[in-house]
Amino acid sequence: MSRPATELHHVLSFTHETTLADIPDDAVRLGRRLLLDLLGVAAAGSKTELSRIIRDHAVAHFGAGSGAKSAPMLFDSRLVSPAGAALAGGMTIDSIDAHDGHRLTKGHTGCGLLPALLALHAAEQIDDWDEFMAALIVGYEVATRAGIALHATVPDYHTSGAWIAVGCALVGSRTLRLDAATTAEAVGIAEYHGPRSQMMRVIDHPTMLKDGSGWGAMAGVSATYLAADGFTGAPAITIDSPEVTDFWSDLGSTWLIGDQYLKQFPVCRWAQPAVTAAHGLMTRHGLRAADVADVEVTTFHEGARLAVRHPATTEQAQYSLPFPVAATIVRGEVTPTTVTSGLHDEAINRLSAAIRIVEDDDHNAAFPARRFARVALTLTDGRRFESADTEATGDPHTPLSDEAVMAKFRSYAGPAAAGLEQASSVAELLAQPA
Repeated sequence: MSRPATELHHVLSFTHETTLADIPDDAVRLGRRLLLDLLGVAAAGSKTELSRIIRDHAVAHFGAGSGAKSAPMLFDSRLVSPAGAALAGGMTIDSIDAHDGHRLTKGHTGCGLLPALLALHAAEQIDDWDEFMAALIVGYEVATRAGIALHATVPDYHTSGAWIAVGCALVGSRTLRLDAATTAEAVGIAEYHGPRSQMMRVIDHPTMLKDGSGWGAMAGVSATYLAADGFTGAPAITIDSPEVTDFWSDLGSTWLIGDQYLKQFPVCRWAQPAVTAAHGLMTRHGLRAADVADVEVTTFHEGARLAVRHPATTEQAQYSLPFPVAATIVRGEVTPTTVTSGLHDEAINRLSAAIRIVEDDDHNAAFPARRFARVALTLTDGRRFESADTEATGDPHTPLSDEAVMAKFRSYAGPAAAGLEQASSVAELLAQPA
């Protein structure tokens, strides 16, 4: 790849030169809020079978080797290569679908970015907290734009790992202090090798593949070290092509970290408007599960595709719409326990099987910028209650309160919460047991 073009040069300058002092206070505050939320989700995710398998896999197949750089995995003290730690951490966070995301990317950034940065800073023995926070926020800015650009320029819907790879290579190059030309190579490698896997395939057939986030983090970290060693990469078209210029022109002046949403429930974001609507009806009218005879959910096409009614695995439960709606009606809540050990609740499964899902043209037209659902409950006594068109809380215009974010963090993190809250270095974060 030749000398970076103008737009790419702007992106590389922003990535390498932006310090914490350059970032607006609101963006820094949001970065810290997102970090806390991600750590809580990671702690909960570390208890899943997916996380156990991928961490054991990283030890067996991504070992650091004699004299090589190494990093401990998130919530696992065993040392592996930086790429292996990024892979394991990204998939651990992704194993509980409760992490932040962005509406226009139709996916996520932080779940891969955070473990990649932790691994890189541990491997390079960098212990500067301000630098870590600046790199995290910069990573959100560049990876989010890469995701928006990707969706605007390709015909199919790729998983989050595709743009996570680009973001991780950029902040990885910052961490390794690579020059502009070498960083351009790293980004080209990462974009080419990032997992452009089909998202709707895993929606229709939920497995441990999830959203490709861990694989994207691994690809981005690997690309950084490959470029540092002289490996060359194809041009990164999500940054350096004429049709995406507008997506990058406000980098450094508009802060997209403010557009990230936080999840209230550990299931796909597309199911959460319906869960929110159902919870509101049950609470507002003082209903019990025994009162409900019929449930109808009206939503957008992608939400209707979350069609698993009797999940046999936690992945199927997280990519279901009827199951968490039924759980909300039966239990009054949806928590990590609901989608892990609550799969065989007879009352939830019976109601889940009976829920009718209807697709709505207006809801389709609003997607992906806005995600709506409407829930109608018919009671055993014949009364019928219907919600308004409802969005999930946690979007930028319906933010979760600081108290709600902290309550979620402490609930998900469990015994690790106190240590994570007090940590002020990468080493302290990675030393926390789950």
